[in-house]
Amino acid sequence: MTDQPVVLRETEGRIAVVTVNRPDKLNALNREVIGALAREIEAAGKDPEAGVIVLTGAGTKAFVAGADIREMAALTPVEAREFSRMGQGLGDVIDATGKPVIAAIEGYTLGGGCELAMMAHLRVASPSAKFGQPEVGLGLIPGFGGTQRLARLVGEGRALEMILTGKMIDAETAHAWGLVNRLARERSALEEAKALAGEILDKGPVAIRFCLEAVRTGLSMPLEEALEFEAALFGVTFATEDMKEGTGAFLEKRRPSFPGR
Repeated sequence: MTDQPVVLRETEGRIAVVTVNRPDKLNALNREVIGALAREIEAAGKDPEAGVIVLTGAGTKAFVAGADIREMAALTPVEAREFSRMGQGLGDVIDATGKPVIAAIEGYTLGGGCELAMMAHLRVASPSAKFGQPEVGLGLIPGFGGTQRLARLVGEGRALEMILTGKMIDAETAHAWGLVNRLARERSALEEAKALAGEILDKGPVAIRFCLEAVRTGLSMPLEEALEFEAALFGVTFATEDMKEGTGAFLEKRRPSFPGR
C-alpha cells in the first residue's frame, strides 16, 4: 500500500503538470484514477498561474497502459456503461479548461491510455512509445472515445486497422499518421511537451482559448455553420485587450505583453 495520491499536480512557472501516479500498475485507469484526474485537470484549469496543462504518466514504462482490467471485469452491463461515460467525460473536463492540454507520452499508451492521450489537444511522444486499442482481444470495444477520436485523427481505414486487429503501432508510425504531433528525439517527452507549452505561452491567451473552442466545436458542425462560428469568435477577439496589445506591438515592432483579457 502507498500513501501517494493516484494523480499528482504541480505548477512549474505557467505550466501545470498532471501525472497519473500508479507506476506499479503501469498507470492503469480505474474509477478512482478517473475521478482524481477529473478533479486535478479541473483545478489546473482554474489555476490563474497556469496557461498550459501537461498530462503524463509516472515512470517510463507507460503513459497509461489501459483501463484496470481487474476492476473492469467485475462490472455489470449497466456499470460498464457508466464506466464508459465516466472515462469519456474526461474529454469534456479537458475542453472545459479553455487551456491547451498536451499529453507527454513515454512507453505503453494502450486502450484507455490511448484514448486519454487523444482527449488532449496535442501529443508529444518518446520514440520508444507504443500505441494501440487492444480491446477486441478482450471481447470488448474501446469505451473512452477510441472508436470516434482515433478515426478523426488518423482516418477511418487506419483507425479500423488498429481497432480490429488490436495491434500496437510504434511512435514513428503514430507520428507519420498524425496521432502524435512531435517526437521527443533529444530529450524526454515531458521536457519536449514543456518546450511546446512555452511556444504556446508566448501567444495571446484569449486567442488561444478561442482557437481551441473554434476547432473542437467546429468539428462537430457542418462546414457552413463552423465557418460562421469562427467568424463570430474572430469578431469577439477585436473587443479584447490582447488584440489591441498584439496588433499594437506588431505595428510598433516590439514584443507583445498580453494581459490575458
